[in-house]
Amino acid sequence: MSDLPKVHYQPLAPPVKAEFAASDDEEQRLDLGHHRGGSPRNRAVLFLAGAVFFLVVLLWCQTWQKVKVPTGDSDLSGYCSDLKALPVSSPKKNIWKNLDVPEAIAIRKWLFKKEQGLNLTSTTVAEQTDNIVFLIEAHRPSKADALAYLDSDAPEPDRYAHVVIHHGAREKPVIVDYLVGPLPVGPSTTLRPLAENYEFSEIPINARAFVMADFQDFRTFLHGVLDPYPELMLELFGVSMKDNSTDPLSAGGSSPVSFDGTWRKGWIPLKLNVPGSFLRTLDCYLYVDMSSLKVSEWKLIRLVYNHQIFPSMEAFNAAWLSKTLVRSPKVLVEDSDWATRTRKGHKRDLDHLAGPRSVSFDGPRFRADLEEQFITWMGWSMHLGFTRDMGLQLWNINFRGERIIYELAPQEAMAQYSGNDPGQASTVWLDSAFGMGAMVKDLVVGYDCPADALYLPATVHTSMGSSTRLNAVCVFERDTGRPLTRHYGDMEDETGASKTYELVVRSVSTVGNYDYIFDYTFGFDGSVEVRFSASGYLQGGYWDPKRQPYGTRIRETSSGAMHDHVINYKVDLDVAGTDNSISSLSLEVKEIEEDWFDDEDWGKATPMQTIIKTRHATEATTQFEAPKNGEGMLIFTNEAEKNAWGESRGYAVHPGVSNVHLTNLDAKRTLRNVQWAKKHAFVSRAKDTEPKSSSMWNMNLPGKPAVNFDSFFNDESVDQKDLVLWMNLGTHHVPRAEDSPNTLTNLATSYFLLVPFNYFDYDVSLESLNSVVLNQADGKWTASGHIAPEYCIPPKLAKLNYTGMMGWKEDGTPAAPDEVQDFQADTHGIHMGLPVGASARRAEL
Repeated sequence: MSDLPKVHYQPLAPPVKAEFAASDDEEQRLDLGHHRGGSPRNRAVLFLAGAVFFLVVLLWCQTWQKVKVPTGDSDLSGYCSDLKALPVSSPKKNIWKNLDVPEAIAIRKWLFKKEQGLNLTSTTVAEQTDNIVFLIEAHRPSKADALAYLDSDAPEPDRYAHVVIHHGAREKPVIVDYLVGPLPVGPSTTLRPLAENYEFSEIPINARAFVMADFQDFRTFLHGVLDPYPELMLELFGVSMKDNSTDPLSAGGSSPVSFDGTWRKGWIPLKLNVPGSFLRTLDCYLYVDMSSLKVSEWKLIRLVYNHQIFPSMEAFNAAWLSKTLVRSPKVLVEDSDWATRTRKGHKRDLDHLAGPRSVSFDGPRFRADLEEQFITWMGWSMHLGFTRDMGLQLWNINFRGERIIYELAPQEAMAQYSGNDPGQASTVWLDSAFGMGAMVKDLVVGYDCPADALYLPATVHTSMGSSTRLNAVCVFERDTGRPLTRHYGDMEDETGASKTYELVVRSVSTVGNYDYIFDYTFGFDGSVEVRFSASGYLQGGYWDPKRQPYGTRIRETSSGAMHDHVINYKVDLDVAGTDNSISSLSLEVKEIEEDWFDDEDWGKATPMQTIIKTRHATEATTQFEAPKNGEGMLIFTNEAEKNAWGESRGYAVHPGVSNVHLTNLDAKRTLRNVQWAKKHAFVSRAKDTEPKSSSMWNMNLPGKPAVNFDSFFNDESVDQKDLVLWMNLGTHHVPRAEDSPNTLTNLATSYFLLVPFNYFDYDVSLESLNSVVLNQADGKWTASGHIAPEYCIPPKLAKLNYTGMMGWKEDGTPAAPDEVQDFQADTHGIHMGLPVGASARRAEL
């Protein structure tokens, strides 16, 4: 292997006067050219040299063609070493990882036993009036038990599961979250309601998320409503309901469908069931009473078409027949290519070539315990967890041997829409209801993450059984291409630069139309960036000029509606221990005087920017708006721990791009269920009974939420206590034509930073060996500390392969491909768009 060239740094030289006199060699070259090859002797020499060169090139090409490029596991000299993550053993068990498939199967079988008295029915045959298992998942241990295990010789905490059961067979149907354990299942295993985490122990059944039985009921109901009017459907919407072999329509949804759980009603927008159906909304909206668990008792309350309201389909049809119906332009069924990812436009110069690829020539620099999902990199270490509601979580995050964060996890993702049609105006999604973890998709290798990243699986256990995504999470190191620090100076050891290497942990969830990208990025200086980005489809609406105040026209009959995205994160910081205080730092301009100001030029006083640091005593003052003009930050400190300079060791929270909160603060549909979204940040006491800021049922309980975030704030002391930061990211999404077909992540992104604030005595990124110091002596520059990686040939990339989902049925038997598609439909739900025709499945890549 050959070394890369050493670093050579030269200062700017003074301009050199141009010299046009040719040297002897140049004169000879010019002379040869002038005489078209020079003398016969020279021409012969040139011919012979050319022939030899041609033979050398030919032999080299033939030899090169015989070289077989390895695919990654070759020991052939000259090729890069294995790019897989290096092994490491987790010092402790991952006490936060989800249950594996055998554990979930054992729990399910135990629950189905007659002695448990639950009277359960398999989801595949269940109706709404049956009792079903909706979710089986690991229950996290208390923080006290976890820290005792991690930091001392205490035993590993007992393992428990929490199990959500829909009791549809009860006289008053309810949902109950149960605690099951200890595990593995045995004689000592018990079951009890997990009431301490919620405002009430029994959740109204009308607050439920959608399950397979809901989907079947939707199809049954919509066929009953629409099938009797084939001529109307064909003329107004271009689809025929007579052909039951196809899915001509897709039913969208809206939420919330309840206020306090006493009823269940919602608007159903109709869409064309074609590629890009999210953007192909028809101008027809049905308001349906779904309060009964029997679909035969559902009722159409009203229908809206082109701003005209009809009490029934009969009245709508009568207006059409009598020609009194004011029609809106038809959505063209054939015009669908624009809403897909089919390549469009013009070819770009050189775009036929593959783009740059990042390669770790010296091999990976992070380690992984795959069994325990434990990662280490450059002084960082962490465990990964995974839940059905929100997906990827990070636990026990340590830097240079000290815990910085106990838990870092998304809590809820909301989207509130605006519009003057029933579909947009009545929609507030809370995506934990649909399960962002259940909707995590296999990452596209080389596109969602680098090809050489470490890919990790994730498993959830829902109503249909268990499902696994093999490439659910990726971990990789990257060079940002910009220096972390640099300076040019004139004194010794002042000139140099250090590279910005980062470790990224990423996961992507596709919740119906939107794709959410969750990034956690760790820096050499001890910083953590938490980033959310969005892509996927807009929740499209039907366009007419009256919708101008609420969105943008993106096609002849399609529009995008204004909406807010707000993503809430829990950050359980443990800064130099669990006893922390919270301060807000702001900048304030004050008029100040100093003795030396007294002169005739500038006056006796001057306005000066000053630092105002407010240390908060109780939760009464720990709900924060982002500082105006970026003039401030939040700081978590341990007042009992000082650095070498007497400053309290701390971590600061810096807003990044687009730190937003909810704009519409007074809507009834968000009355009490999203209080966490109404300011930028909150700090509360850490409590095991307040593990999450939301729940999967909060979406449909705005008036009576199962988790009431307001109750977290009881004016308790936050002075040297165990504290939690609840931080919001998001975007105010004003749609544009460029959002079709998919939103771009360069704009739809938001992040915040956690950075050391006097936590250390100096910048610890100076520990990096991937930096250089330059010094000049006698007019020459020398470099020290520079690491030049060995050069090697990167392995050939494997053929792009997308694995999709693996599934196991309730009894543990592997699911067939068509059953896996049912799993997919079960997780996507009405938020995705539901085919109204006979087919119950949507194909998945």
